[in-house]
Amino acid sequence: MAKAVKIVLAGEGGQGVQSVAEIIAEAANEEGREALYIPNFGVEQRGGVSVAYLQIGDQAIGSPKFLTADIIIALSDRAVHRTRKYVGPDTVFVYDSGIEGVEDAIPTNAKKVLAIPALQVANEELNPRVFNIIIMGAVVKATAVVSEDRAKDAIEKKLGYKFEKNPKLRELNFKAIDRGAELVAGLL
Repeated sequence: MAKAVKIVLAGEGGQGVQSVAEIIAEAANEEGREALYIPNFGVEQRGGVSVAYLQIGDQAIGSPKFLTADIIIALSDRAVHRTRKYVGPDTVFVYDSGIEGVEDAIPTNAKKVLAIPALQVANEELNPRVFNIIIMGAVVKATAVVSEDRAKDAIEKKLGYKFEKNPKLRELNFKAIDRGAELVAGLL
């Protein structure tokens, strides 16, 4: 990877945006790469828009600021609107296809737009709490920003203490990553 990959993740407080950013950064570190993660919380912890800025590269990352993202992940309608300013001609824009009322806000200048039915799949097949992990699985598969195995290792590292108490949570999160990868495979 010649240049750092610039990622913006956004959603409502409580949707796990910061957790996903931390997991992806951890996976990159485990691959021996550089990762710079900067959280930006909304006015409230729960209910405000939460944004995570993440860069991953093979060399030291000089600046935390960037104007255009390579990957944008939007988990809510307000997140779609808030992240549009980071879209450029090389951006992969990923969002949950169940978000209503954003049809006119989806950027048309992105390289690729991937609408993933993550919330629907989480509600119908898995658990609503893992819809962000489904989106993460889709992003990992679509962009190869980190490997799927490293993403699972990073989930284990971040959530292992919960998995010890309830081993079924490990299986649920790993299924969510795999399911996200399956969903996006049909769009590539």
